[in-house]
Amino acid sequence: MRITVISDSHRNQRIVEDILAAQAQSRHVFFLGDVTGDIEDMKAMFPEKNFYIVSGNCDFFSLYPSSGIETVGGKKIFYTHGHTLGVKHGLENLIATAKANGCDIALYGHTHTSQILYEDGLYVVNPGSCAQPRDSHRSYAVIDIEENGIMPLIINI
Repeated sequence: MRITVISDSHRNQRIVEDILAAQAQSRHVFFLGDVTGDIEDMKAMFPEKNFYIVSGNCDFFSLYPSSGIETVGGKKIFYTHGHTLGVKHGLENLIATAKANGCDIALYGHTHTSQILYEDGLYVVNPGSCAQPRDSHRSYAVIDIEENGIMPLIINI
């Protein structure tokens, strides 16, 4: 089972649409905020996909929560934009929150820098920004969840 993870699109709805079209086999999409309006129309365009959405620091009037927990493919996933957990200053709060909730995967955005870590049984994934990267490449992430394990991957656009 494949999930797609997108963050920090900042009003570039076209790139979000292109990502979802490229990941046609992915049935689960995590959008980690900034700007939630970019993903709203995608729910109608891709009705076969399940969308999990959180708001970011630029989503001033969003009704979405700042974090959530979902179980996909038998794995518990904590997802957040990350600004409320101070991810620009370290991942300690993010990791502690995910572990306290028994999660296998923690997803976050906000830094506009892609990263994959594995720490004490927890996969930590930041897909980077699909529109305004700070690490020289636009990106998103896919995570394959199979019987034999979890495989996260950053996709450069």
